[in-house]
Amino acid sequence: MQQKRVSLVLGSGGARGLAHVGIIKWLEEHDYKIESISGCSIGALIGGFYAAGKLDIYVDWIQKLDIFDMLKLLDFKGSGGLISGDTLMEKMHSLVGDCLIEDLSIKFTAVASDIDSEKEIWINKGSLLNAIRASISLPLFFTPYLYQGRYLVDGGVLNPVPIAPTFNDNTDLTIAVNLGGSPASDGALKNIKKELDFSEKIKKHINKITIPESVVNETGMYNIANKSFDSMQGAIARMKLSAYPPDIELEIPRNLCGMFDFNKANEIIEYGYNFCEKIFAEIENNKS
Repeated sequence: MQQKRVSLVLGSGGARGLAHVGIIKWLEEHDYKIESISGCSIGALIGGFYAAGKLDIYVDWIQKLDIFDMLKLLDFKGSGGLISGDTLMEKMHSLVGDCLIEDLSIKFTAVASDIDSEKEIWINKGSLLNAIRASISLPLFFTPYLYQGRYLVDGGVLNPVPIAPTFNDNTDLTIAVNLGGSPASDGALKNIKKELDFSEKIKKHINKITIPESVVNETGMYNIANKSFDSMQGAIARMKLSAYPPDIELEIPRNLCGMFDFNKANEIIEYGYNFCEKIFAEIENNKS
């Protein structure tokens, strides 16, 4: 059977983006060839490493991550955000190196947001790691990234599921992964919510060393900003996907896990794999 050529759109959503890994794995195992990737934030990171053939290295590292490893990456010396991001990107470079986007065997676009001109910025050439760094610049958390004279923040601010860069692709199918889907029931998430959210542990640690309680408590600035950002991304994603629907949309529930629950990598990856299998089975059943 001939492989189906896929344009894959990977959305933003913090640790929920590890579901992208499971989805990619399922597609690979079922004769889908990913020829183009457009991603923002965690979608740019996962998609970029996959396009570079380095996703397995990243996943192997993230599966071993614990609270102490995570805290080592949080360098509280940012300007315009809590974290500069330098320590994280140094770690990424040590893990996977760097390369030029134009040298990748898979077409790749990282999407970021220019906060001054209020425009999407598509990065499809130059350093892969720089493109990823620009795209993951979550407002208030990461320092905005200076790219060619522009300060860029998370691509999800303007387009959390960036389908437009794939419009001219010569592929058979466009699959978009939206990490801002409607909340799921607790039963659907029981394997992932079996312990205190990693996000909560991080917030408690931050509270002890640098940040007032008013920032990190349940009704504080952090939670309000995080929930507001999720709501904003969900609304924008619905609007964008309604105007330009992909062939297949995979809608991951936005309450799947906390923003920084990267220690639940195995469960989230498995969820993505099983979710993809479920949706494609439903598609096949509807054909018959």
